Amino acid sequence: MTRPVVHVQRGTVFKEIAHLLAEYDITAVPVVDEDERPVGVVSEADLLRKEAGLPDSAALLPAPSDRPGDHAKAQATTAEGLMTSPAVVARPEWTVVEAARVMEKHRVKRLPVVDEAERLIGLVSRSDLLRVFLRRDHAIREEILEDVLTRTLGLAPSAVTVEVTDGCVTLSGTVEHRSVIPVAVRLCRGVDGVVDVSERLGHNTDDTGG
Repeated sequence: MTRPVVHVQRGTVFKEIAHLLAEYDITAVPVVDEDERPVGVVSEADLLRKEAGLPDSAALLPAPSDRPGDHAKAQATTAEGLMTSPAVVARPEWTVVEAARVMEKHRVKRLPVVDEAERLIGLVSRSDLLRVFLRRDHAIREEILEDVLTRTLGLAPSAVTVEVTDGCVTLSGTVEHRSVIPVAVRLCRGVDGVVDVSERLGHNTDDTGG
């Protein structure tokens, strides 16, 4: 996530918001209350709705069609009226996958990140999520070997071979129990930068009853 976060208050005026977007080269700002809790987000699209609602002095363009909330935004002069609310937020412990699913579900491009008291502590955007996939293959391999297979699953380093090519992970070797295999695959999928996981793992004991 990005921190610290450029943000505004409910009473921040239109021109100040536009100035902040231009100054920091960003496309949106969270709106917070007096306790620093996000209550909404003002984006370039919200500002443009106001611009689109102004009359065309040359009468060259047709009147914009009214959509729910557009008229109110066109009349608004402060963040409280311009913002899209309520704010859809994320938690700092979320994985990339969790954040991406929430963005997709709510059709938003960014999520304010809040702490246990619901206070704003950061912002995660689509570009932040995509940046994870620029992670180098050797870093992904080291995390899988050291954190996933050795520390979490307690496997011997020599038991499983890990190959990573362009974020695609292949696990091969032999584990003691068959039930470990799907767990290993699932944990590897949760590692930052992993695009896909395939396995060619054998087992000594079938403890699944299958």
